[in-house]
Amino acid sequence: MFQLNMAANDPLNLFPRLATKLKTAWLAGTYPFSGFGRGASIHYSCEIGRAGAPYIFIGDEVYLGPHVWLNTASSGQSEAKIVLGKGCKIGRRSTISARNRIELDDDVLLAPSVLIMDHNHEYSDPNAPIHAQGITTGGRIAIGRNCWLGYNSVIFCGKGELTLGHNSVVGANAVVTRSFPPYSVVAGNPASLIKTYDTKSGRWVRVGSEGNLAEFTRSCDANGSR
Repeated sequence: MFQLNMAANDPLNLFPRLATKLKTAWLAGTYPFSGFGRGASIHYSCEIGRAGAPYIFIGDEVYLGPHVWLNTASSGQSEAKIVLGKGCKIGRRSTISARNRIELDDDVLLAPSVLIMDHNHEYSDPNAPIHAQGITTGGRIAIGRNCWLGYNSVIFCGKGELTLGHNSVVGANAVVTRSFPPYSVVAGNPASLIKTYDTKSGRWVRVGSEGNLAEFTRSCDANGSR
């Protein structure tokens, strides 16, 4: 038992924990964030630029895992471009890149290596290097409360608005490029609806036909998608 406790409390783990606390305190005290909540924890390896901090809002009890990158692209707007609601947990190696606005409501959970992006690289001129063409105007992304985004999934909005309703689940490696209503389980590339939550029976049910999908989507739209 003593050996197990020593393994679980390896003294070497104290150094990264201390580095994370120092990094969090440094960011909270010196970076001009749009907001920085109480109890937030930012791993020391995370990448957040000082110039982008005014466009980032970090809510209470938000956790950013190792090597998370929060990136904001210049667009001339003054409002926050990345909003992480209370209790959001961002898995290691995940990237959130916003030109316009990416908002995660409370308690959104990201697995490792998730990408959320509301713009793309411009490539319209084949005679110019893509890296020299800038970025597209993009769209906006809103992810409802208590959503779970699986490993290596992608949420991408090239234009307009993409909304993922609350209590939805995105499968591993899924690529989401359109909106889904609340209580959706989606998977695949491009992502499609696999299951929904039936409030009458209190259970998750598999979507069996396009007709059922259309009926479910209309019902959710009538009740609000977020």
